Amino acid sequence: MKAKVVVMSGLVAVFLAAVGCSPAVGASPADESHIEVSVDEFMDTNHIVKAVDVAGGGVLMVSLGSNPSTGFSWTEDAMVGDPTVIQQTGSEFVTPDGQGLVGASGNQVWKFEALQKGTTSLRMEYGRPWEGGEKGVWTFELTVTVK
Repeated sequence: MKAKVVVMSGLVAVFLAAVGCSPAVGASPADESHIEVSVDEFMDTNHIVKAVDVAGGGVLMVSLGSNPSTGFSWTEDAMVGDPTVIQQTGSEFVTPDGQGLVGASGNQVWKFEALQKGTTSLRMEYGRPWEGGEKGVWTFELTVTVK
């Protein structure tokens, strides 16, 4: 009898934990928009312009092909036209799954939070950041509309 009570108590605890961790009925995860541009696309043209809509309070992820082992890299901080509309919350270099190889190409990924309704621009430049290095070899411009 005591064993049944202990087992039932454990099952109830697991059930309550599972229910507590699940989203509320009708709730949706934060809106997320993704923009991804491969290295191949930059080989065709060195300047890419795109536009995206993001929900207010949503997240925008921008992923641009990169290979920093060549000495070239994207600006870590994006140039944001109106920082009251969107705010950069992160930037990192990510290699493809299963490839932790030194010198492997990957993607520079920026994360932004949509703060309020409006339209702004983002600009990233790919170049050699040191003095005398090539600047703006590739450029990416994104018009962001927060709705």
